[in-house]
Amino acid sequence: MRKTIQIIGSGFSSLAAACYLAQQGNEVTVYEKNNTIGGRARQFKADGFTFDMGPSWYWMPDVFERFFQDFNKKPSDYYELIKLNPAYRVYFGIDDFISIYDNLEEIKYTFETIEKGSGIKLQNFIDQAKSNYDIAIKDLVYRPGVSPLELITKETALKLDQFFKNVSADIRKNFKNERLVQILEFPVLFLGAKPDKTPSFYNFMNYADFGLGTWHPKTGMFDVIRGIEKLALELGVTIKTNSPIEKILVENKIATGIVINGQTIKADVVLSGADYQHSETLLENKHRMYSEKYWENRVFAPSSLLFFIGFDKKIENISHHALFFDVDFNQHAAAIYDQPKWPESPLFYANFPSKTDKTAAPDGMESGFFLIPLAPGIEDTEELREEYFEKIISRFEELTQQKIKNNIIFKRSFCKNDFVADYNAYKGNAYGMANTLLQTAFLRPKLKSKKVRNLYFTGQLTVPGPGVPPALISGKLAAELIQKSFRS
Repeated sequence: MRKTIQIIGSGFSSLAAACYLAQQGNEVTVYEKNNTIGGRARQFKADGFTFDMGPSWYWMPDVFERFFQDFNKKPSDYYELIKLNPAYRVYFGIDDFISIYDNLEEIKYTFETIEKGSGIKLQNFIDQAKSNYDIAIKDLVYRPGVSPLELITKETALKLDQFFKNVSADIRKNFKNERLVQILEFPVLFLGAKPDKTPSFYNFMNYADFGLGTWHPKTGMFDVIRGIEKLALELGVTIKTNSPIEKILVENKIATGIVINGQTIKADVVLSGADYQHSETLLENKHRMYSEKYWENRVFAPSSLLFFIGFDKKIENISHHALFFDVDFNQHAAAIYDQPKWPESPLFYANFPSKTDKTAAPDGMESGFFLIPLAPGIEDTEELREEYFEKIISRFEELTQQKIKNNIIFKRSFCKNDFVADYNAYKGNAYGMANTLLQTAFLRPKLKSKKVRNLYFTGQLTVPGPGVPPALISGKLAAELIQKSFRS
């Protein structure tokens, strides 16, 4: 029977869920508070430059392929991918960097030149990571987090010890060179927690990195949003922007609709892909599953200070993606997770999409995206933003041996206050809730409300976790639970 489903938010998880629900013949409408779709994956253009505002790493291409295959489509039907080589560089000092190439053999050779014997150790480490990837990404993450029994399989039973050890200890047991250790610890940061707080099983992220490579949609990550939007429209989904939700309506413990700009819109089902904590504030207290104390006690992934920069010249000595690890990794991590504060000497990430995509900047110019991970809930002022921009841009100039400050012709910042204002993000988080041992699978906030019938949630604060591929999976899981409820 055809149902009317109202979806809050237009990020990856919401758009994915909309596609699955429309495929089943339902009447699906997506409502976005901002004037463009995409949630954190929005894009903006200014002065001839194009900037993706959020995700910039296209990892786990198999998850995207699986998503489109569910509709008898391929990613290539909607966007073109370019495999980056090098995938990225990691800078440790002045003109001192390690390039991570697009195949494991070259990466092993690079490791071997830095630490004798590390090539074969890396092969063994990646073999184990691939085994975990096959279990996690091809099976476990496609389970809805309803029961702890979902995690108990013949395969996971053999790897039980990996849930009680941590990624950092495993890496340091095999590799002694600190630079190689940091490169191997880097991928789990996408999960939103320190490597020494992330279960060993999550080393599958290293296979995502070294085994599957880093890709770039031809004109940016927004290509993927546009592709899923096109698929959704083909399936009959309606998408409305400038539609902030004021309230989720509940009658007799059943979700019956939403309120936008004072207008009541009826629904058989309400699905929220907005920030989970914010979504529950749209309900009366008695209908909320999680208290403010609950959210206060969760471990959240970082917020970020972002800078979108347009340069009037090409930037040298840099790759498309670059990580700057020339300062103390542990000191910065402690400033995020242990004693939240602005880090004295921040690590940072830089992305120059115009190195790959000529449409990202005018001819002869460069578009740049700089990111500093920060503790959520931290103080955010224009003065602090400027202070930290000066810190990283000065180090960038020193490390890459070039002057670029005077070549900036466009600049925009985005930080904690903007994450709150634009996305209703709890404490201004950028990546959702961390995937620690006690915040994994069935221990994360539920996809289905236990207090209100026909109310569901999706996105990076619920199952399976932060990141673009998990967001696509989350949309699918929520849609499956909704479809299951129709049959029961």
